[in-house]
Amino acid sequence: MIARQTSRATGEVADRVTTITTSSTAPAGTDQREAIAELIGVQRHYRMGDNVVRALDGIDLAILRGEYIAIMGRSGSGKSTLLNVLGCLDRPTAGTYLVGGEDVSRLDDSRLSEVRGKKIGFIFQSFNLIPQLTVLENLEVPLFYQGRVGPESRAKAQRLAERVGLQGRLDHRPLELSGGQQQRVAIARALMNDPLFLLADEATGNLDSKTEEEILRLLDELHRDGVTIVIVTHNPKVAERAQKVVWLKDGRIERVETNR
Repeated sequence: MIARQTSRATGEVADRVTTITTSSTAPAGTDQREAIAELIGVQRHYRMGDNVVRALDGIDLAILRGEYIAIMGRSGSGKSTLLNVLGCLDRPTAGTYLVGGEDVSRLDDSRLSEVRGKKIGFIFQSFNLIPQLTVLENLEVPLFYQGRVGPESRAKAQRLAERVGLQGRLDHRPLELSGGQQQRVAIARALMNDPLFLLADEATGNLDSKTEEEILRLLDELHRDGVTIVIVTHNPKVAERAQKVVWLKDGRIERVETNR
């Protein structure tokens, strides 16, 4: 991961390297995994009357395959805006955002939706399950929108349900499940498209401490299996599970801390 901070006055860029670059000339033992998502000079500004709010003000961030990253910061630091840009829910005002090597910064709504559906797995605080559908049907929703529902999708949903410990709940509906079980469904659903990375928004915010620990252990297991995870959180106990914590302040990367 490389974090750069750009000076508006001079245009000079000061690189703060927090993970070794992926260049072929990197010294032996350094991290040479590919960047599966990368923000380059990303800005997101909003106009409020006569004022311009610089929600993101020059973000440079690379997410490497297999990383587990937490994004933290105070209210107003830019966390939600960064999540929206990373999830292709919003476009940068300036700068470039690459997902799987594709510049998605200026895609139209249709193509942006396609990238969201195929390359990013979402986990929300409120689960966002469809109450009328069974667990199995909820898991198949991402493939339904791509016209890929059938025996193969059903078999995959069953495998993922087993992976998250819900093999006995496939015929239940969300309201028949506990909060922790609903979040397990949401995690399995996020994996259905084999996304490049999981993007979690306060994934344990609605859970009690015991259930939160269970979900965090599940995320740990997925990460050990090679899943790339980016989690936006205000909770230090959640962030400490990640390999790296990216701290935002006033729309910029303030610092990056390494946990392990």
